[in-house]
Formats: sequence, structure tokens, C-alpha cells
Amino acid sequence: MALFQVGDTVTVTLSDLPDPIPPHVELIKEDGTITMPEIGHVQAAGKTAGELQNTIESLYVPKYYTHCNVTVTIGDRVYYVYGEVKTPGRELYIGATTVTMAITTAGDFTDFANHKNVWLIHGKTRTKINCDEIFSHPEKDPLVYPGDEIDVKRRLF
Repeated sequence: MALFQVGDTVTVTLSDLPDPIPPHVELIKEDGTITMPEIGHVQAAGKTAGELQNTIESLYVPKYYTHCNVTVTIGDRVYYVYGEVKTPGRELYIGATTVTMAITTAGDFTDFANHKNVWLIHGKTRTKINCDEIFSHPEKDPLVYPGDEIDVKRRLF
């Protein structure tokens, strides 16, 4: 069973209500929570879909509703690689991935890429990566998570 992670897109649908409400779609925030109408912050990261459904249902019933069915689904887990890579765009996150693995998945660096000026954007955090250094010290290759962005800058001639 997959556990939700920071950056995952979660859709929460409440059904069997007297007045239907639209599904709630949200990225799991840096603190691991989503914010649901009326009940506020709910811990989502580290839980399975079933565990999150049960948590949300217990927070709504009986305080707000006498009965409701909660369905939680996850969107595609993706990260983005752009800039000076051969095939920029969105990549499917299928498990532990590092910055250099992500760049390789995006077709590798172009001839104009600045290997020393790569940015990993994780939420509001921006980290400058020197990929030349990583080739010598693979333990410094940071992990990429769903929702992250990798921006490979162009080198100056």
C-alpha cells in the first residue's frame, strides 16, 4: 500500500450528504497536511488512502454530518525537469529518484547546460546543485519528491 507523501495531489470526495459538495483537491503541504473545509488541517503524509479516509470521516461525523462516505484518491505523482535538458517536461515519479537520475530521465543535459547551476525547487525551498560535484560525490545527489521542479540553467559562453 502506498503512503501519501508531501507534494502528492489528493482528491477527497464526500458523498451521501444532504447537499452535495464538490470534491476537494489539494497538494499535500510541506508540513504533511491538507486543509479540509470546516475541519481544518488533517495529517495526510505517511497515511494510506484508507487511513486518511477514516481520519477525515471521524472528523466530520458526528460533529458536522450524521453520515457521510469519504473517498480519497491520489493523482499522478510527477516531478518536472526543464531548462537545458533534451526532453523537458513532466516525469512520472515511480520511487526514489535523485536529481541526476531525473535529468537523465529527461534526456540528459543539452550541449548548452550549466552542470554547476541546477536548481532543485521543493515547495518554497530552492537549492542550487552542482552536478559536476555530484559525479565525484554521488552521496551529495539530493532526492526528488513528487511536485518538485528541477531547472537546468544555460551556461554563458
